[in-house]
Formats: sequence, C-alpha cells, structure tokens
Amino acid sequence: MCFYGTIDSFPQKKVKDSALITPTPQSCRLFKASYSIKKKINTDLMKKLKFTKDEGSEFYKELNEKIEQYFNDKGIHKTGNKKMLFKIVLYFSLDLLFYGLMITSTTAIGFYTFYLLMGLSVLLTAFNISHDAAHGVAVKSKFWNKLLFSLSFNLQGNNAYVWGKNHNESHHLYTNIEGSDIDVLNNPLFRMTESQPLKWFHKYQFIYAPFLYLLYSINWFFFRETLMLVNYSSRTIKIEIPRNEVVKLVVYKLLYIGYMIMLPIYVLPFGWTTVLLAFLLNHFLVSLLFVGVLGVSHLSDFVSHPVPDTNNKLNMSWPKLQMSTSVDYNADSTFFNWTLGGFNAHALHHLLPNICHVHYLEILPIFKELSQKYGLTYMEMPYRKSLASHFRFLKGMGQHQQFKPIPFER
Repeated sequence: MCFYGTIDSFPQKKVKDSALITPTPQSCRLFKASYSIKKKINTDLMKKLKFTKDEGSEFYKELNEKIEQYFNDKGIHKTGNKKMLFKIVLYFSLDLLFYGLMITSTTAIGFYTFYLLMGLSVLLTAFNISHDAAHGVAVKSKFWNKLLFSLSFNLQGNNAYVWGKNHNESHHLYTNIEGSDIDVLNNPLFRMTESQPLKWFHKYQFIYAPFLYLLYSINWFFFRETLMLVNYSSRTIKIEIPRNEVVKLVVYKLLYIGYMIMLPIYVLPFGWTTVLLAFLLNHFLVSLLFVGVLGVSHLSDFVSHPVPDTNNKLNMSWPKLQMSTSVDYNADSTFFNWTLGGFNAHALHHLLPNICHVHYLEILPIFKELSQKYGLTYMEMPYRKSLASHFRFLKGMGQHQQFKPIPFER
C-alpha cells in the first residue's frame, strides 16, 4: 500500500532520492513503468516536498478505482492500441518522407516547403509518440518504449535522458512549484513567480514574449542542454548529467547539424544561406507551436504557483496540486487529441500519466464526473480562452509585485 511521503517508502523498490508517493497501487506502479527514471536530479538542489491529505486524496483514490474498472470491463490495456500503432507508423513515415523530399528538392520553394513540413511532422511525432513513450505507455513493451523515446528525441538533437528525467522526476511531481519543478523558469527576461524580482522591463513581457518564444527551440538545442554541462541553467533546478549522456548529447547534436544543415548544403544547389534560413524558419515554427500548445497549460492567470511552508509542506494533496496548476483546452476534441497527443488534456495527463492518450476521450467523462463530485475545480476551456489567460498572466506578473490567480468560472 502506498501513502504520502518519500520514495523511500516504496515497498517495491528502494530508491534513495525523494519524490512523490500517491495513495494508490496504480500510481506506485507508474514510477516503475517510467523507464527513464534511473538516475536522480540532485536533491540538494531540488526541494523535496510533503503533501497534505484533503478531498483531492479521496478523489484520486476513486478515480484510479473507476479507471481500473473501465479498462477491466473493456478488456483492454492502458497502453497504446492499434490506433497508436498506426500513429507511430504514420508519423515516423512522414518524418522520413518529408526529409527525403527535402533532400531531393529541385526548387527553393519545394525545399522550404518540405523542410518546414518535416519540422512540423517531427514536432507531432514528439507530441504523439515521444511523450507517451517517455511515460512507458506508447506500447506495452518496455524495450520499444525506450527505443521510441530515445530515437525520436535524440534525433531531434536533444537529449532524451535529460528531458525524460526532468519531466518525470520534477515537473510531474511538483508542478508549478519554484525550486521543485524544473520547468519553472528563472530567466531574467521573464518574471514567472512572485518570488522573482520585478524589473521595469517586465511590464512589457506580454508584448515581447511572442518574439522570444520564436527562439525557444533554438535555445533548447544550442544553449539549454549545453550550458548544463558547465552547471548553468535558466531553470530553478540544476542538473547533473552522467558522463555517457554527455557524450550522447554532443554526438547527437553534431549528427543533427550534419543532416539538417551540412548535408543539404552539400547535396543541394541552393547555397548555405538558403539552408540556414530554412533551419531558422523551421525552429521558429516549431517554437511557436510548442509554446502555444504547452505554455498555456501552466502559465495562466487561472492556475496557482503554490509555496510550501518552512517545513517544505504544501497545504494540499498532490492530486489537488495538479488540478490547481493545469489548464485543459478543448479536452473532448477528437482533432486536438489526435494532433497534440493529449497535451490539451493536461490535468488528466498529469493525474494519469500511466495511460496512453488514445484512451483520453473515453475516460474524460469519468474524470469530469469525479472532479465535480469531490468539489475540485476542473479548469477546461476553449483554446482561445486559455491563450488569452496566458497573456493576462504575463501582463499581471510583469506589472504587479503580488499576483494572485483569478477564480475559474465556466
């Protein structure tokens, strides 16, 4: 039986570092299923938190029971099904197809078109395949999940180990908590929490943010992971990267530069300026889509950024934390579920990361019913509303020393 505490309390496996324990056997197995959790974030730099039992605890217990019953009654697995296998084949095939068309282009227009389509396809591969594989639920096989995740992430020039570790061990456990969630930025150009200093230029961050968002992917590839090698990070937690992963990080970045820049320059007649422009435009496109999909979920004037007390204890349960720090948009949309891999149902994913996104539309009614039963606010809205909320958050955080979330109303 599991309970709130540290990961030292696991009866299944002894691990040194601290993390969240959720109150169900299903959630205990989740951590064993997350193959990417092998080496830990430096816990001297990450605040290990305790949670308080509340209505969210009972909600989460019944949610897991109902979800377990649903899959048992249907006689299906929580991992990917035939639809997911089709998506895996589809997206990887599109990646190869567009690269092949790009590298054999005979016109500049065709080159730009296929270069950008390839970038879009690779991003959709990350949304639909890489993410679920990182949680061990894209397919039933642990080996194939690991291979799918490593292949799709590393071939984008980014390190699968670093992202998987950060995502599973920090962001999912301590969402939106500065000093515990590595996705909370500590970038002087942005102010994201009340504890960060308010500078005069922050009042304009809601205006210049979209322009800086264009650089998100470029920054990730060239600087974010590379600077971690010298123990520097724009995040609120620093990461220690094992030596073998450092080698992989460098090798895959060089490979990425090779087949995305050097090979097209060598085999195509368009010149290096055309190739570099396509490279930049691709990253601009990917950045805007990436931030547009994910940024609105946790950076909103509806969500909270909880602060633990002096004993590193939060005045809420872990399930309630997830409900209060995540915004969903068009959660029942078949189109968004198919294209975004369930990222639009972010609260649902955070609470049930051991379930492949192809099942989200069927289990969403269970989730909504129970959140209402236990009086937990489920923040779900049209995308345009979540985007407006994101920019209100940037504006408010940049103009006021104290900024409190507004109550969500449907």
